[in-house]
Amino acid sequence: MSRPVRAALYARVSTSNHGQDVGLQLEELRQVAAQRGWTVAEEFVDAGISGARTQRPALDRMLAAAREGRVDVVAIWKLDRLARSVAHLLEIADSLNAWGVGLVSVRDAHVDTTSPAGRFALQILGAVAELERSLVRERVIAGVRRAQAAGKHCGRPRVELDLRPAVAMLDQGHGLKTIAKALGVSRATLRRRLEEAGAWPKLVAPA
Repeated sequence: MSRPVRAALYARVSTSNHGQDVGLQLEELRQVAAQRGWTVAEEFVDAGISGARTQRPALDRMLAAAREGRVDVVAIWKLDRLARSVAHLLEIADSLNAWGVGLVSVRDAHVDTTSPAGRFALQILGAVAELERSLVRERVIAGVRRAQAAGKHCGRPRVELDLRPAVAMLDQGHGLKTIAKALGVSRATLRRRLEEAGAWPKLVAPA
């Protein structure tokens, strides 16, 4: 008789309040494991950790178990519990596939890399997400260009800077680096403002 499939259950919540409960995820994952006849090898829980972090204590332990051949499938509640970016999600899925470990998301229909259809569904999901990101990026760029054409300032707020102390320090022979440090701004910002005001480069009057 073949041995039962060994499952790693992975759950994550970014906060322990606001209605988030890792127990709800684990309960559903255990039910799915029982329905499929899996043996739960270990449960891995990252509580109070953002999904944007690619390195998390429980996630790292789970991947180590998969790499070492201690589990056959990783079950998650939803894909965003595992990764928040498509790139990270596909990186994890590719690693699991290379180690011969499946990935099943119980709340994302058809995402089950233990089957050909499930692997295809994950690839389609990744492609759609990447397309959406590209469209959003294009819309943002177009919006910035329209705003710039209308004479609106885009980007970080302009730093308010009184140039009178800077000009006085220049007259005393201080360099830009020293002046910028004293005023609490970057050297590049100080130089740009001085150039805009016509106070840089400092011209030396003929003797």
